[in-house]
Amino acid sequence: MSEARDIILGRICASLSENGKAGGDEARHEEVEKRLRGHPQGVVPHPADAKQAVVDRFIDKAQAAGATVEKAKQGDVAKAVSAFLRDHNLPQQLRVGADERLEQITWQSRGAPELLSGPSDGNDLSGLSHAFAGAGETGTLVLTSGPDNPTTINFLPENHIVVVDAQDIEFDYEAIWTRLRHKAGAGKMPRTVNLITGPSRSADIEQTLIMGAHGPVRLHIIVVTG
Repeated sequence: MSEARDIILGRICASLSENGKAGGDEARHEEVEKRLRGHPQGVVPHPADAKQAVVDRFIDKAQAAGATVEKAKQGDVAKAVSAFLRDHNLPQQLRVGADERLEQITWQSRGAPELLSGPSDGNDLSGLSHAFAGAGETGTLVLTSGPDNPTTINFLPENHIVVVDAQDIEFDYEAIWTRLRHKAGAGKMPRTVNLITGPSRSADIEQTLIMGAHGPVRLHIIVVTG
């Protein structure tokens, strides 16, 4: 076994040496830089469906993955959030980040949820986030990390409410990555990009499905339609 391994590794080293003599380190580095600058894409299955069909597909896929979804106008988001908490007998209290879009929500003057700002320490029952985008292919939410939407809110509260604008829902992931690069700028990306499909679940132990094993028990998505 050791002799065979030595032969294989020797051939790999010889191949690398030959390539190095042919092109040199500079040529290889330039090829890498060219690929990074160009962001090449494979075959992307762009659908012929209209935007509304992509949004509907996102909703169907998200529900199939165990999330609950509703559509709401921008002015009705506060009402939808409060109703979700009330329907599940949860306190009217939310952990939120500093997202400008969440700050634009008009809460009721009386009976509105108490908003707790900043990252979650694990003691919050419910959290509210705003997604960067949604992927219609799989019903997946795309959330970027930062003070505006702390990653801890995605995973520590038992109940996660996520607002996503219908106009930010794309059919494929490639379109979302292109948008993210354009927003962040060349060479700059969020520290973390979380892709979330449905609430947390696991069946690792005796194939018994357990909800909330590694994150929220409930995931509720509010698609803002205008």
